[in-house]
Amino acid sequence: METNLYSLGAAEEVTGSKHVLEVDGKSYMVDCGAFQGSRAEADKKNRNTGIETDRIEGVVVTHGHFDHCGMLPLLSKKGYRGNIYATPATRDIASLVMMDSANIQARDAEYLRKQARKKGEKFEWEPIYTEKDAIEVTGQIIGVSYRRPFYVGDGVQCEFYDAGHILGSAMASITIKKDGKERNVLFSGDLGRKDKPIIRDPERPPAPDYLVIESTYGDRLHDKTDDALEKLAGIAKRTVANRGKIIIPSFAIERTQELVYYFHLLVDEGVIPAIPIYVDSPMATNATTIFQVHPECYDDEIHEAFIKHHKNPFGFNSLHFTTSVDESKALNDVKGPVIIISADGMCEAGRIQHHLIHNISDPNTTILIVGFMAANTLGRRIQNKENEVKIHGMWLKRKAQVEAINAFSAHADYGEAGRWIESLDLSRLKKIFLVHGEPKAQAVFRKYLEDKGYPEPVIVKYGETYSLE
Repeated sequence: METNLYSLGAAEEVTGSKHVLEVDGKSYMVDCGAFQGSRAEADKKNRNTGIETDRIEGVVVTHGHFDHCGMLPLLSKKGYRGNIYATPATRDIASLVMMDSANIQARDAEYLRKQARKKGEKFEWEPIYTEKDAIEVTGQIIGVSYRRPFYVGDGVQCEFYDAGHILGSAMASITIKKDGKERNVLFSGDLGRKDKPIIRDPERPPAPDYLVIESTYGDRLHDKTDDALEKLAGIAKRTVANRGKIIIPSFAIERTQELVYYFHLLVDEGVIPAIPIYVDSPMATNATTIFQVHPECYDDEIHEAFIKHHKNPFGFNSLHFTTSVDESKALNDVKGPVIIISADGMCEAGRIQHHLIHNISDPNTTILIVGFMAANTLGRRIQNKENEVKIHGMWLKRKAQVEAINAFSAHADYGEAGRWIESLDLSRLKKIFLVHGEPKAQAVFRKYLEDKGYPEPVIVKYGETYSLE
């Protein structure tokens, strides 16, 4: 039984997760995500699947974030007709994310076409995929609940365990049984954290022979949630006093719902006054609906605090969802204090860019960073507090205050990841592979694991194949 592992994305970088497990020459893909970074680089990387689709036996998707599912329509467009496996919540979220991406690409194409026409230039850029492609690939996704083993190929069995990252997120525990031998490869997907609101803690799958684990925060520890709530309350109070705005670039899935939940708690407890909150993201609005129809993913705290008391954890009287472009534009004229939560989380696309254009030069505005910002994104430049940033071709002075709260991250830090590894049955563990992390973070995380005595932590490199003996 010959088994190999290689990565076609998220190797020494964050975003673009795409890993391949090869068993006796047959390929099984784990995640098919979009790379996010500079537009030219992202476009080039995302158009290349990295593998001929007729070589793929099956696809497993760990969760519905764009950088893990966003290129599934391209896979189908290029001829893949096999099954794609995900949890039911991930299937719903991935469908939403892919359709949103198709819409954004269509709008981008129209905008670029108009710009080229004005300049008398030839327009050549086309969307990577369309809404039709997104709809077709959704029909290939089979929903499988946690802890229900299923076969993705001959002698290759997979089982999902809750990763505690976002709604429906999963670790993929893949067991290969051939020629009287058994081998288990555990893909962590994006590993979540204990004691997060709404969703359950990361589970402990069966003993792996090989562990493929993300390393996004391999070089840092998160703030404590209590400290983060205190900081969040302080920013809100300052905004009320200044009659300013809080602009929050937030991922539409999980982070937006979590922020609404925390603001709900702070208002309920009388820590902050009620402040109008606008969730200005059609995808976030739709994602919140998906959250409401998947209570099987909730943790006990949500059931106790809200469900039994018939309260909605994702909304209260001060919360407003915008649905139209006109409603979004009208927020430019809304006087503070006000909180605007808008996607995209890394500020690379979507309505958040327009809110930044109108507010980044206002000293009474606070831009609140609550998630990971990949290298070379607008979000990273704002997080670095650059004095001037370019948005839609315009250079804008940054006079707004920039605050960051990393306690809201849905990714485990190195301490949390280390404790999760320690909780596993490690009697069979032969090697740990590090993916989904920038080089500096991965180097620190590898040293941390080496100091813990784990066997051969390996930083996975793009283009290299690793034998799983």
